[in-house]
Amino acid sequence: MSTPPPHPLQGHRSTSSFSRSPRSSSTTGPRTGPVTTIGPDGPSNDGGGPNGTDPGRNRPGPGLRWGIGGALAASVVWAATVLTVPSLINGDSAPNVPRVVGYQVVDNLCTTARLTSFSQLYPAPTGSPYHYTTHHRALDEMYCSQYRKKVGDSQDFYTLYLQVQLHHEVDPRPEFDAQRDGLAQRHYQVSTVPGLGDAAYVGYLDDADSGNPSRHYLTQVLYARQGGMTCYTSWSASYQDGQGTAPNRDEVRTALLADTRELLRTLGGSP
Repeated sequence: MSTPPPHPLQGHRSTSSFSRSPRSSSTTGPRTGPVTTIGPDGPSNDGGGPNGTDPGRNRPGPGLRWGIGGALAASVVWAATVLTVPSLINGDSAPNVPRVVGYQVVDNLCTTARLTSFSQLYPAPTGSPYHYTTHHRALDEMYCSQYRKKVGDSQDFYTLYLQVQLHHEVDPRPEFDAQRDGLAQRHYQVSTVPGLGDAAYVGYLDDADSGNPSRHYLTQVLYARQGGMTCYTSWSASYQDGQGTAPNRDEVRTALLADTRELLRTLGGSP
């Protein structure tokens, strides 16, 4: 039997462009009569008033009045922004990001995750587990995938994916909630998990093969969040009607919850 491969997430990058207005040029030639000059206060005529002075030159012109008004308006906007967004002056770029409390980064999530419950359901490992850990000031990520069987010569096996992310600069809550809506749109049966972190939910999908409806691809996922930590655990397996017994959904859900709690405690959290 085979299991469906994981589906990689793909994103896109938006681009923006701007245009620059062409510069205008002016030409000058021989002039006669009063000379008109253009300064910061607007146009003035050097010979338009008594004694060769412009009576309007001692009054603020429209350009100066506009500059003063713009400066005052900018000051008001800046003052309001400082009061409402203090991070602009205190250097805190993400004041509302939930903190990561207690959790530590490990180099090998596969060896850290004991998987006590799943090891009882599927005691025989198969293949080599795959893992990686990445570090960044904004995000630390740990990942593990592995395969196990019920017995050594059995074709009844499962795939397990584990992913733990520590978000240091971005609030993970909007995307965490969006994942739940995404599961529902993909026809998962989604239910809330009380008492696990700040929020958690589990999703279950029985997806029949379109070419062979007797073959079922099963997936059960668990999403958990505590502060800036998010954890994703995914179990998948397959079976065919009339050939063997379908995996017990409740047993798998119990194992997902128990092993995820155990893993998060091992990483230093208190889910």
